[in-house]
Amino acid sequence: MTIAIIGSGLAGYTAAKELRKLNGDVPLHVITSDEGAFYSKPMLSNGYAKGKNATTLATASAEHMAAQLKATVWNHTQVDAIDTAAHTLHAAGKTVEYAKLVMAVGAQPLPPPVTDVAKAVYTVNDLADYARFRDCADAAQSVVVIGSGLIGCEFANDLAATGKRVTVIGPARTPLDRLLPTPAGQALQRALEGVGVQWHLGMTAERVEREDDATRVILNDGSVVEADCILSAIGLRPNVALATAAGLTVQRGIVVNRYLETSAPDVYALGDCAEVEGLVLPFVMPIMQASRALAATLAGTRTSVLYPAMPVVVKTPAHPIVVSPPSAQAQGAWHIDEEADGVRCLFRGADGSLLGFALTGSTVAEKQALTKELPPLLP
Repeated sequence: MTIAIIGSGLAGYTAAKELRKLNGDVPLHVITSDEGAFYSKPMLSNGYAKGKNATTLATASAEHMAAQLKATVWNHTQVDAIDTAAHTLHAAGKTVEYAKLVMAVGAQPLPPPVTDVAKAVYTVNDLADYARFRDCADAAQSVVVIGSGLIGCEFANDLAATGKRVTVIGPARTPLDRLLPTPAGQALQRALEGVGVQWHLGMTAERVEREDDATRVILNDGSVVEADCILSAIGLRPNVALATAAGLTVQRGIVVNRYLETSAPDVYALGDCAEVEGLVLPFVMPIMQASRALAATLAGTRTSVLYPAMPVVVKTPAHPIVVSPPSAQAQGAWHIDEEADGVRCLFRGADGSLLGFALTGSTVAEKQALTKELPPLLP
C-alpha cells in the first residue's frame, strides 16, 4: 500500500511525520515542486530581523527528510495530473500508483493589486520567494508593503526593526481590520508608528512606475510613495487547480469532510489548500490537528479531525497580539477595554458566554485563561 503526499510544506511533512509514528513501514512518496527542504513558513515574515536567509531558514534538506521519514522525496517535480479512478498520478513523465493520496498543495499569494509597469513587486510564499525578496530588501533603504493584514503587518514590524523606512498601504481604516476591532487595530497602528512605520490607510495602490532610478507607487488619490523595494502581502488563495482538473469538489478550497476525505475515494487534503466543513484556516495549529487525525486514518484507524479553540499569535513584537475570532455565525457583541499598554476585546453572546477575543499589548497574558472559556471550532 503506497501512500503519496503532494506537497512538502508544513502540512505535507507533518502528516508524514505523524504517519511514521504509527506505521514505520508503509511505502511513502513525497512529491514537491520545490526543493523539498523543511522550514517554518511563519518565519518568512519575521526572519529578516533575525538575520535569516533562505539557507538558514531551512532546518533540513530534502535528503535529510527522506532519510528521517524513510520516504522517497521527489523534489523539483510537478504533478501534472491525477487519475482518481485508476489511483495514479502523473509526474516527471512517470505514472505513480497510490493506495492513498494526500493533497497538501498549500496556497499561493493573491496577485499584486497594481499595474506593475516596473516589474518591481515581490510576493513571498516560500523559500525561493524569500531569497528573491531578501536580495531586494538588503539593498533597500525604503520598503513599501501593500497590504495591512496579518502578513503585511508582520513584515512591516520585521523590516522596521532593521532600520528600513517602511510604508504600509491598505484599503481599510485600521490594520488587521478582518481580525481586530477598531480600537485594537489603532493600538497596533500607533505601536508600529513608534518603530518608524508610516501608513497610507483607506487607500489602494493602483500602479508602480519607474522614473530614472526611482520606483514609485501611485495611490488611488494620486499621491506617490517612493520605494527601493515593494512587497505585496494582500492574502492567499488555496491551490485548487490540480484538484479541479482531477474532478474533485472545490469551493474556496478543496472540500473535505471531518475525516479530511475529498469527493474521490482514497484522496485526502489538509493544510492551506483544504476546506474542512466550510473552514479554510491557513494557520499552524489547524495543520497540526489535521495531521494527527489524518495519520491515524492512513494507519488504519479512521479518525475525524477536532478543532479546539486555536488562538492566532500575530508576530508584531512592537505590540504583541493574539486573536481568536468568533465564528461567522456567532451572535453577540464586542466588549472592549482600552488600557494604557494594551486593548482587551471580548466577544460575548447574549448569555454572556465568551465566543471570541482579541488581545493586544500587555493583555496577551490573558490568552491561556480566556482560551479555556472558548467553544471548539469543530467539536
